[in-house]
Amino acid sequence: MAARPSFLMRVRLFLAWILAGPQAERLNKARSRIGLVMAGFAGLYLIIAGTMMVYAGKRSGQDGTAGRGQEAVSASRPDIVDRNGAVLATDVRSISLFAEPRKLAASVDVDEATEMLTAVLPDLDQREVRERLRSGRGFAWLKREITPLQREQIHRLGIPGIGFLREPRRSYPNGPTLSHVLGMVNVDNQGLGGIERYIDNQGLTELHRVGLATARNHEPVQLSIDLRVQHVLRDEMVRARERFRAKAAAAVIIEVNTGEIVGLVSYPDYDPNQPATAHGFERANRITTGVYEMGSVMKSLTTAMALDSGRFGINSSIDARFPMSVGRHQVRDFHAQRRVLTLPEVFTYSSNIGTSRLALTLGAEHQRAFLRKLGQFDRVVTEIGPSTAPLVPRRWPDITAATVSFGHGMSVSPLQAVMGTAALINGGRLITPTFLRRTPEQVAAASRQVIRPETSTAMRFLMRLNSERGSGRRAEVEGFYVGGKTGTSEKVIGGRYSKDKNINSFMAIFPADQPRYLLLVMLDEPRGIPETHGLATAGFNAAPTAGRVIARSAPLLGLTPRMDLAPAMQTIPVGYRMPGR
Repeated sequence: MAARPSFLMRVRLFLAWILAGPQAERLNKARSRIGLVMAGFAGLYLIIAGTMMVYAGKRSGQDGTAGRGQEAVSASRPDIVDRNGAVLATDVRSISLFAEPRKLAASVDVDEATEMLTAVLPDLDQREVRERLRSGRGFAWLKREITPLQREQIHRLGIPGIGFLREPRRSYPNGPTLSHVLGMVNVDNQGLGGIERYIDNQGLTELHRVGLATARNHEPVQLSIDLRVQHVLRDEMVRARERFRAKAAAAVIIEVNTGEIVGLVSYPDYDPNQPATAHGFERANRITTGVYEMGSVMKSLTTAMALDSGRFGINSSIDARFPMSVGRHQVRDFHAQRRVLTLPEVFTYSSNIGTSRLALTLGAEHQRAFLRKLGQFDRVVTEIGPSTAPLVPRRWPDITAATVSFGHGMSVSPLQAVMGTAALINGGRLITPTFLRRTPEQVAAASRQVIRPETSTAMRFLMRLNSERGSGRRAEVEGFYVGGKTGTSEKVIGGRYSKDKNINSFMAIFPADQPRYLLLVMLDEPRGIPETHGLATAGFNAAPTAGRVIARSAPLLGLTPRMDLAPAMQTIPVGYRMPGR
């Protein structure tokens, strides 16, 4: 029988129990807290590990697509808008079909997969699809831009290694209306011409390369184009081409005080939403990529040269009684007056004889220097690229000086002629044209004085007088005080001037007393129609076409009709004394 503990022993045990109880409780609480923290960390690590496993699974399931996905995002482009904020070009999201040949070949029969895919997309080439699926690569495009219905049909096929990628595609809401200004993009959303290529050249391509160009960091590119005026221009060029059975029609409107191009059309054109429609020389931009002998519209430059030289004044007389012999050649007038003409009469009657005498009096070197000063010897460089280089004679004998004076023997781009003519009526400043909006500081940097302001005033008077009494009468629009100059030049076919194929032009300014805009209308090989009595000169087709453009576009440009303006003699006083008064 075991001995019972003594009283002292019992006291010690009781005290030990009393003292150990709270401590044990604290130890248990500490153990619980540590366990809870450990469980929390374990859960966190499990979440992280699970996320990494899922991410790794996605990476392995998209072998080769990550790079393409980044490329698709980086190929975003900025919107292009007109001067009023109307959208001209924008990115939309489209669905493209790709394959992972390495994954697909290991799990399905390539021939069977090819047949199923081409059944949904019959425009795919079976041989090409089969080669791509057998390539063993990590990634291969099968079809860019498929419809949602095609995506659903292919998804239902359940082919492993076939996927879809949403990527930005370029959209042009106005179709062909601005094709020659905007250009277009290729399948990878890279600019192929026009403003689209200009955007790439401003650094967008480099941003694409480093993956920093996304839809979120693009500011819209605002053009000087007015979409409303552009619609008017294209509509009238389509009508003129059909009415006069012309090969082509083109037009451009420029703000003469800033150089901003408000509208540009060359018809036939193409739809940038369908790049295949851009093929063919007949769809080229005739305003910038062609060079032409511009005919009598160039007489404005010769007349301004004569006035600016100080050798001739507004009341000077020029002998146009007989054809003028220059070497073995003779210069004749189409509408011969057979008398001495005043300088304004030389302009309004479009006298080749009188214009040649102005040029030959000043001399070939003076003429060359003046044309060079007005930008007629150099390409015009704008945001859509440089114009075609002018065809300038290497030698400049008297016969060349005579023919160039009235627009033959030298070919320039129509935009060159527009730039030079704008300088004649805006106070004498040559301003490089642009498709972008300009600040006053930018206008000053892009311009230089080339003729005296007094010469410019005289040219405004002459162009208005021509619309009142000369070949520009059919361009007159009541209330908008139009001035202008016609030009009819025979085309060179096989090294000879054709008698029935012309380039017809009308250069219009409005309003003539305080010019804001210059319009060039150009018709390539127009035909005579019953309404023109079979005549096909510019006064019967290009001039009335310009009048219709001005009547529709001037109000859109903020010009208010003025019905109380007097004739040029009173409104633009230059001291002209009419013969016999």
